[in-house]
Amino acid sequence: MDVSEPASISAGIAARYATAIFEIAKENNDLGGLESSLNDLAAALGESSDLRDLIFSPLYSRADQSAAITAVASKMNLAPLVANALGLMAQKRRLFVLPQLIDALRDLIADDRGEVAAEVVSAKALTKAQTEKLAKTLTARVGKTVNVNATVDESLIGGLVVKVGSKMIDTSIRSKLASLQNAMKEVG
Repeated sequence: MDVSEPASISAGIAARYATAIFEIAKENNDLGGLESSLNDLAAALGESSDLRDLIFSPLYSRADQSAAITAVASKMNLAPLVANALGLMAQKRRLFVLPQLIDALRDLIADDRGEVAAEVVSAKALTKAQTEKLAKTLTARVGKTVNVNATVDESLIGGLVVKVGSKMIDTSIRSKLASLQNAMKEVG
């Protein structure tokens, strides 16, 4: 069995739902409301283990999942389009793709705006000036407006790991030390 199969199935399901939701939001001129709902939903998923359990656990029935996600959407004042989509996904037992759906929708919205996201990992938190300078440099290189999503990984020791689309630039000291270690093994 191919190990990547479940991930690709989830991504495919998420992509189909994302395309449909995005097209409807665009037709209704409500991409802002969609984006706001996605941000709220992503934050709730990050903070609530109960919500994650609801989405991923097969122990909940369709009716229980549907009722719970509808109540959550109502309580969070999510856009009606998002609330309806979540209800449909619960009925079809597809809530498990919600994290991939959020990512896919964010990508579609960014692409529609001519933007691209850059995942940046640094050893220390970047200052606002550093983030702006990096975004400006990447924008000049890529040709699209770049939104920087910065995270910190102290194990890098120093430098950056920048990923834009399928391209990755690793200037971290950790990778340079690993490269040096490999070179030393080849010599000795």
